Parts: sequence; structure tokens; C-alpha cells
Amino acid sequence: MARLSFETYLWAMMTFPTGPFSPLDLLSVGLLLFAWLLTGWLVEHPPARRPSVSLLMVEYRREWMRQFVTRQPRIFDANVIDSLRQGTAFFASTCMIAIGGGVALIGNSQRLEGLAQDLTLDLDGVVIEVKIILVIAFLANALLKFVWAHRLFGYCAIMMAAVPNDPDDPLALYRAGQAAEINITAAKGFNRGLNAIYFALAALGWLLGPWALMLGGAIAAAVVIRREFASQSRQVMLLRQP
Repeated sequence: MARLSFETYLWAMMTFPTGPFSPLDLLSVGLLLFAWLLTGWLVEHPPARRPSVSLLMVEYRREWMRQFVTRQPRIFDANVIDSLRQGTAFFASTCMIAIGGGVALIGNSQRLEGLAQDLTLDLDGVVIEVKIILVIAFLANALLKFVWAHRLFGYCAIMMAAVPNDPDDPLALYRAGQAAEINITAAKGFNRGLNAIYFALAALGWLLGPWALMLGGAIAAAVVIRREFASQSRQVMLLRQP
């Protein structure tokens, strides 16, 4: 039996019926999820010779807590933690609003069908609802990450308050180290939430078709990789004292 060419195989995938979604749709969703998981794993487990921005910030957070022990007064540190909590609260509330909007769209299938006709898309209400559910799933994941990060930053603030004022106290550096690790975990949750938002935006491309979804996923992955491994801020973080 002769081997099928790539073009023949791709055409078969595009035309083989599988209900309202083609195999190309399923492939594009699978690639999007794979890109999301892969970029998240790569950011947290980068090559040893090329650390990511997130990994570089880990040591800066530990150094922050070491400096915190001897800093008097500690108002600056309290302001920074408060700013981090406000940031996570903002993104959490934004995700909740977006999820509410998506759920409202799902509940109005007639308007969705009218929107698809206006955009000259050959889609029925059920297909659009499923595609919006994918976006909502990413947003829900981001919301959970932001909520947890917000809570962890609160824990970090309390642990920082528990650091003795006397730098010579045996518990000072130990408590500061504990606060640093909680801070690092909170930042990890925050970064995962941002990653989910990037791919939620990419998932909107599915409304235009599987090719648009794959393109959106590739762009989202490229944005994350560039910001973590090839951004100017990363170069600044790598600078050593002359």
C-alpha cells in the first residue's frame, strides 16, 4: 500500500466528518493546549545556561527578603507587597468580568448565530458556544491562579510582619527566608495566570477557524517565550556589578 503524502493526509483530516467539528479543529485545540503546557513548563524549568525572567526573579525575591531584615523602617517593603496584592486582585476581577461576559453570550445562542452571520461565518449556535467555552476554561484557570496568588501574597505579608526587628535575632533570617519562599510561590501562581490569559486570547481565534486558532496559539507561545528569554528586561536582570 502506497504511503499517503502529507497533503493528502491533511486534506483527509479537513474533510473527514466528525460531527460539528473536523479533525483539524480537534488538532488545533490539541496543539493550543500543548503549547500552553509546554511554554508554562519551559518558563519554570528553563535550560541551565539560559534562565527565564521568572527564574531570575526568584533570586531577586530572596535577596529582597535578606535586605528586608536590616531595612529600617520597613514601609517600602509593605508598599511593595500591597502593590503585588493589588495587581493580582485586578487581574482576578478582570477574569471574573470576562467569564461573566462569556457565560452571558452562551446563554443567548440566537445573538451568537446573528453575530456569526454578520461575520460571514458558517457556524451554528452550538459550535460557537463550545468555542467560547474553551476561552472561558482558560479564563477560569487564570482566575484560580490569581486568587491563590493573592492569598499567598497575603500570607507573605503576615510572615514579613513576623520577622523580628532585631537583625541579630536568630529567627530574623529564618523568617525572612520563609517569607521569600511564599513570595516565590505566589509569583509562580501569578505568572501561570498571565500565561492562561495569553492563551485565552489565542483561543478566540477558533471563532475564525482552526487555522486561526493555530496561528493564535503560535503567537501566544512566541510572546511568552520572547518575554521570558529574549526581552530587554531579562538583559537588565543579568547585568552584574562592574
